[in-house]
Amino acid sequence: MPAGTDHARQAGFHTPPGLARMSRPVILFDLDGTLADTAADLCETLNVILEMHGRERVPEERVRHLVGGGARLLLERGYRETGEPASEEALDLSFHEFIDYYGRHIADHTKLWPGMRDQLDWLSEHGALMAVCTNKVEGLSRKLLEMLGIDHYFPVVIGGDTLPVKKPDPEHLFEAIRQLGGMRENAVMVGDSETDVYAAKNAGLPCICVSFGYTRVPVAELDAEAVIDHFNEFPAALAKLLPGHFGN
Repeated sequence: MPAGTDHARQAGFHTPPGLARMSRPVILFDLDGTLADTAADLCETLNVILEMHGRERVPEERVRHLVGGGARLLLERGYRETGEPASEEALDLSFHEFIDYYGRHIADHTKLWPGMRDQLDWLSEHGALMAVCTNKVEGLSRKLLEMLGIDHYFPVVIGGDTLPVKKPDPEHLFEAIRQLGGMRENAVMVGDSETDVYAAKNAGLPCICVSFGYTRVPVAELDAEAVIDHFNEFPAALAKLLPGHFGN
């Protein structure tokens, strides 16, 4: 133990455990397109459901622009891509079919983005509090995190069905911060799409946006506080946004 720390404790000066936790950096991650490249499995699931209902398949490069907002919105966009919009009844049925199939094929082809695991280790070493804020349903999100071997980094997962609201509603992010026991002024959102950037803006939080994920709006037009092209640029982006925690 450093001598200064020992002296401070002997003198009665110490940081209460709760305050120490609240002062730690809080990093909120989107899942699809941010932590992992999930497009291939989402694409195949969407196309299986579309074909079940007599629709054409959607190419994977198009699906990457349809992801964001959860499975029901993905299906709604998929139907619009292939013909007439689906009725609410058809979407209800398709949603349950999607969840069933995707749950059985959730990680057939999904991989973490290059450098992601190293960054999670680095954040852990810096005492960061981490949560996943995704519009994917919570149960499937937790299952995927476990199958990717990164669930232990994320004690808090806020999914699309966890609360009455989804991103870009700021309450989605605020609830994650509350459950982590952190503070908003120490928090950063990390995402890949307009849903994530707008959620961060609505919450008054800075956002790091990855350029290689899934977005309907070009990343350059989203006005995120930082954009990275690879996760090896992540520490520098965090140092810019949270210099008190990650600055040199």
